[in-house]
Amino acid sequence: MTFDEIASRIGRVEALDRIAEPLGKAAKKLLPRGALKDALSGTWLGHPLHPLLTDIPIGSFTSASILDLIGGRRAQPAANALVAVGVLSTAPTAAAGLADWSDTFGSARRIGVVHATTNIVGVSLYTMSFFARRRGNRACAAALGLLGMSVMSVGGYLGGHLTFVRGVGVNHTMLEDPPIDWMPAFAESDLVEGKPTRVELDGRAVLLRRRDDVIDALSNRCTHAGGPLDEGTFEGDGAEVCVTCPWHQSTFRMRDGAVVHGPASVAQPAYETRVRDGIVEIRPR
Repeated sequence: MTFDEIASRIGRVEALDRIAEPLGKAAKKLLPRGALKDALSGTWLGHPLHPLLTDIPIGSFTSASILDLIGGRRAQPAANALVAVGVLSTAPTAAAGLADWSDTFGSARRIGVVHATTNIVGVSLYTMSFFARRRGNRACAAALGLLGMSVMSVGGYLGGHLTFVRGVGVNHTMLEDPPIDWMPAFAESDLVEGKPTRVELDGRAVLLRRRDDVIDALSNRCTHAGGPLDEGTFEGDGAEVCVTCPWHQSTFRMRDGAVVHGPASVAQPAYETRVRDGIVEIRPR
C-alpha cells in the first residue's frame, strides 16, 4: 500500500468525525471572522501563512537532531537552543494551521485531525527532549528528538497530502487561462443595476455587476475553495462594493478583486471592461 493510499484511507474513516466536528465548531468560535483570522490565514501575505511558519520548527528540530548525531559536545548548546526555538515556534504555527483547517470538511478535515495529532505527539517528544537536555541526559535527549522527528515526518507527509492532493490552501483559479485581448462577454442591455450576472467564457465563469456607468468583472470561482461568487452577498457603495463568498465568507472588492477579509489569501482575478456596439467586452487587468 502506498503512502497516498494510506492518506486517502484516513480521509474515509468516518469515526474521525466524532473528533473533527466538535473541534471544528470550537475552532470557529475561537477564530471567528475578523482581523485575527485574516492574519492567521495569510490574507495580508498573498498566500497561506501556515506553510511559511512550519519552516521554523521543522528547521530547528532537524538541525538540533543533526547536531546531536554529528556535532559533538561543543555543538550541544546550539542543539539545546534549537530545540527550544522549535518548541516555542509551534504555537503560532499551530494557530495558523487551525485557521486553515477550520474551513475544511469531509476527508480533508479528517486527515487534518490526524496531521495535527501526529505533530502534537512529535512536539511533545521534542519537549521531553528539551527537559532531558536540562538534566544533562544527552543520550535520552537525542533519542527523543529522533523519535519526534520520525513522528513529525508522518505529520508532514499528511500536510503535503492536504495541500498537493486535496488542494487545501491552493489558489482555485490558478488554472484559469484568461483571454489576452478583449473578448465579448454579455449584452449590456441585459445587465441590471446591482444584479450579479454569471457568464461562461470558454469554460471560465466570470461575474459581471453594473454600478452606475461602471461594470465590474471578476472570476466567479473563489480563489480560496472555488465557491460561486454570484451566489454570495454584495455590500458597500460605489467603488468599494464587495462580494462575500457563500462558502467560507471570503470577501473581495469588486473593482479590482483585492482580498478584504479571509480566509482567502489570494486576490480574485479581475477584468477590465468596456462596451462596444452594445456588447460588454472584458480582458485581464
